[in-house]
Amino acid sequence: MNGRLAGAMLIPLALLLDAAHARSALAQAWPPFVLVAGLLAIGLVAGRDGLFDAAASRLVRLPGPPVVLALACFALVAVVTALLNLDTSAVFLTPVLIKAARRRGIDSMPFLYGSVFMANASSLFLPGSNLTNLLVLSGEHLSGATFFARMLPMALAAPLITAGGLLVIHRRRLLVGGAPAREPATRLRLGLGFWGALLAAVLIVALRNAALPVLALGLILLVRRAAMGELGWGESFSSLGVPMLLSLFGLSVALGTLARASAFPAHLLHSPGNLATAILATLASVTVNNLPAAVLLSSTVHLPMRALLLGLNIGPNLAVTGSLAVLLWWRAARAAGASPSAITYSAQGLVLAPLAIVGALALGVL
Repeated sequence: MNGRLAGAMLIPLALLLDAAHARSALAQAWPPFVLVAGLLAIGLVAGRDGLFDAAASRLVRLPGPPVVLALACFALVAVVTALLNLDTSAVFLTPVLIKAARRRGIDSMPFLYGSVFMANASSLFLPGSNLTNLLVLSGEHLSGATFFARMLPMALAAPLITAGGLLVIHRRRLLVGGAPAREPATRLRLGLGFWGALLAAVLIVALRNAALPVLALGLILLVRRAAMGELGWGESFSSLGVPMLLSLFGLSVALGTLARASAFPAHLLHSPGNLATAILATLASVTVNNLPAAVLLSSTVHLPMRALLLGLNIGPNLAVTGSLAVLLWWRAARAAGASPSAITYSAQGLVLAPLAIVGALALGVL
């Protein structure tokens, strides 16, 4: 049985096991998944508007060595991740960064892996920046502005440490060569996708549950593009990774039901500290993916929220199994003609993830 069918069958199985607990797990899980579907739709429209290509054309014209281009690309990933969501960033910016490196005639490896490591590391700014934030916050009464203020020290530390680590790892590739491109910059069009992204960011900050409004906004933009003959529904379905989303949604509901119906994992945990919580969340993420792990660990156990989110969001930089964003990044990279490697990913992640987690904890929690 393939993963998609297995994921689709987990929800009815959970309902059979315990209907009340399954309803509670469904209530926790559906808003984040609906929200990310809306954000991916908005990102798809923004990409079709040429927004990301225009950004790439300006990036390659930056003066200086490749390290300047790399820092600008990492900053772009951080901003798009914070405002739109790391999955949107992984899908639509990975090809942009690869294209920017190739147009400068430099090794694309720092840009290929930097796109996903920076996306994971930059996903602590707003609730909508990562589905795990929304899953963990489902029982909390926090506005987007309050979340931003509470997470800001860690949210800044994680991407800065990650970017610094990437520069050190790839220093030989980023210090020489790669003259700025001379061709004219692509004209920047602030189309519906751009304004939709800004509106979505406002909705996420202003509303406690922006899932349905953001999904409606994304669908409206897709319908408009389809009516104009610029975007087919089959292409949209494939680009948004709907089967993968449904599979992870099913697994999340099943694990959430298990956590509510039994003492697991509560009986294994006795008030762990911040570092222990971050390590636990990291290990759970790379084992079952951070979305199901977020539902499992937040269902019955009261763990330190900021440390839990740090492990769930940054921990996936250890292995390609860690987050939906990494799976989407893998597809986007292959579609752009790159050859991502799980071994290379983990070799870099084993350095970057612990540094970012410990550094962010030191600045934001301890």
